[in-house]
Amino acid sequence: MADTLVRPTAEVPPVEERRRPPRVRKTPVTYLLRFIVTAYLFFLVAWPVSLVVTNTFDNGWESIRSLLEDPDMVVALQLSAYVAVWSVVINTLFGVGMSLLLVRYEFPGKRLLNALLDLPLSVSPIVVGLALVLVYGGRNGWFGPTLAGWGLDVIFSTPGIIMATTFVALPLMIRELVPVLEEIGIEQEQAAESLGANGLQRFWRITLPSIKWGITYGVVLTLARSLGEFGAVKVVSGNVLGQTRTATLAVEEKYLNFDQQGAYATAFLLAMVSVACIVIVGIIRPKNHP
Repeated sequence: MADTLVRPTAEVPPVEERRRPPRVRKTPVTYLLRFIVTAYLFFLVAWPVSLVVTNTFDNGWESIRSLLEDPDMVVALQLSAYVAVWSVVINTLFGVGMSLLLVRYEFPGKRLLNALLDLPLSVSPIVVGLALVLVYGGRNGWFGPTLAGWGLDVIFSTPGIIMATTFVALPLMIRELVPVLEEIGIEQEQAAESLGANGLQRFWRITLPSIKWGITYGVVLTLARSLGEFGAVKVVSGNVLGQTRTATLAVEEKYLNFDQQGAYATAFLLAMVSVACIVIVGIIRPKNHP
């Protein structure tokens, strides 16, 4: 009886090692590129932001305390938070639905719709604000007089600020979710459908858990963009003290009025909210998630 030749099987590396990128031999060009990227980020991001922080605390916590004791600034901060929350909610609901539409279905005009979704990123926020005034202006707008007759003022009021902020942050959630949906495919949903699951059950038990981190990143980006919006809000808000002046508008107003400490303190609070969201996401994110 002939001996059976058994070929030794190659040892399969652990999953973590297979996910690691291949090692690249380090050359002087590699170190030069690292230096350029580090210097670019330092001079463009790290250094300016650190100067805002250091100028905010030149007198300790006095500038923050004075800011929070100003009733008009408290109203501005509350308005910014209110607008940002509404923008996040609207863009999350719309973004999830639009992402599913773009990935799961084919229809005429899909490419045009996909291109239009990037319009807020390519158009100046000032143009967005002027367009909203032309459509919803109380005197000469297309729908403004009708809405005003119903008791709803859009321009120079909170609804107009929410609309402008939502519009400029529109693509962020969609551009986070579309690649995730394309990567996970539809095989699991088809299997669930064959087992009798309806559309809501498939979305709640399969799709939503698969895209939850994409939604999380989209929420963080939308929140940061909404808190920092200036141009479109300046056009549609009217910048009325204690009513429609947001925190970003207050930064400009304080800086122009030579209240630099107040401007630095307000900018610091806005920046810290965004940074805190990013840090929290980084902490709770699973280690095996890219």
